[in-house]
Amino acid sequence: MTLLNRLLSYSSLAAIFTRCFGLGAAIACLALGSSSDAETRLPVIVVFGDSLTAGYGLAPGDSFPVQLERSLKARGVAAKVVNAGVSGDTTAGGRTRLDWVLTDAPDLVIVELGGNDALRGVDPGVTRDNLDAILAKLTARGIKTLLTGMRAPPNYGTDYGRAFEGLFHDLAQKYLVAFYPFFLDGVAARPELNQNDGIHPTRAGVAVIVNRILPTVLPLIAPKQ
Repeated sequence: MTLLNRLLSYSSLAAIFTRCFGLGAAIACLALGSSSDAETRLPVIVVFGDSLTAGYGLAPGDSFPVQLERSLKARGVAAKVVNAGVSGDTTAGGRTRLDWVLTDAPDLVIVELGGNDALRGVDPGVTRDNLDAILAKLTARGIKTLLTGMRAPPNYGTDYGRAFEGLFHDLAQKYLVAFYPFFLDGVAARPELNQNDGIHPTRAGVAVIVNRILPTVLPLIAPKQ
């Protein structure tokens, strides 16, 4: 419901209650409705990534965002997890679509980008600049952020791997955001947890990722006691 329609709806209800029960009842009714709306809004987590989070090769109910939402619920944390993963996306692509992603008014953004940069041999300096711009915008808006790291394929050499993998840690430190060093921790290089391409996790592989990343996610979204 748009803000205008909601106001019109509230105005109509106020008029009816005022005629039938008096002004005091009308004010109380509107206050109750506003309170109810605020209480029922779930925290929004946006998973902003590539095919690893989009759910490439998986059934819709097996993707990382869906399994994360389900696991949070099982632990008593109700949240709406939005799948903002785009298969094949690079950090440059993510940078250009960030504003669109933020229309969901997220309480937490999980940034999982960079894997395709590494596969394409993109200069780590370019990857750093793109992620820097993304984190700068998120932190400037006061949005909690979890940055996940990625590793480079060994065929690019140790210097490339060191520069690429180190940039994630450096940026997490620069912006003081939560950091999960390797998104595929516990899954990479394990054939039984990956699809035939050896890159994308299976449903069971995603479950491992969710289980391992949950201790990092929970403090960022769970209600304060």
